[in-house]
Amino acid sequence: MTIQIDLFQRQLQKKLYTKVDLNSSIALVSLAGNDYTAYLARNGTTEGLSAFTKSMIKQLGLNLQRIHGLGVRKIAVMNIQPLGCLPSETISDLYKNCSTSGNSVALFHNQVLEKTVEKLNNKSKESVSVILNMYKAFLSALKRQASQPGTLKFKDPLRPCCEAVSTGYKCGNSEHGKRMYVVCNNPNSTFFWDDVHPSQAGWRAVYLALKSSAYSHFLM
Repeated sequence: MTIQIDLFQRQLQKKLYTKVDLNSSIALVSLAGNDYTAYLARNGTTEGLSAFTKSMIKQLGLNLQRIHGLGVRKIAVMNIQPLGCLPSETISDLYKNCSTSGNSVALFHNQVLEKTVEKLNNKSKESVSVILNMYKAFLSALKRQASQPGTLKFKDPLRPCCEAVSTGYKCGNSEHGKRMYVVCNNPNSTFFWDDVHPSQAGWRAVYLALKSSAYSHFLM
């Protein structure tokens, strides 16, 4: 993210954007599950997870201050979705229920993020940064699509469209020219595309759940 902000600063130095542009713009900042995947891939421990989260969001706070300092008046910060509802977590329960431990990680992340953003806004004496509640939007979309008439219904919302044929493989993997995954007939009927990413229909459901609150913060 620091590199991205560096690149943005260079664009400003080249005067590719005016002050008017910045005043009418919203910066979207996303810190998502890949950071936790990288942490675990480096043999990160469960015991060290809370310290990692605090360190990561401390750096995020510095990044938000820097973006604001470059002249952006409004920043939308995405909190993290319910990680325990990702198919990579629910596969052990045959995609029936979300993982409590996975969701606990996301909830802790979001609590630390909320305190950090609140502190920054109090310091600047204006609501520069607003949190987009992806956690709530994901859960709302999953529940609404299963219950409300007149909307797309995901028959099995925690099951992905693209599934590996066995343990050790992922969607898109092949072996000796043979596909080691299967794809559903209609991706628009599923909330998730693969073991971590929503499908296009899934993202639309999240957008619809998020739209009213996002509009109230930025467009009204």
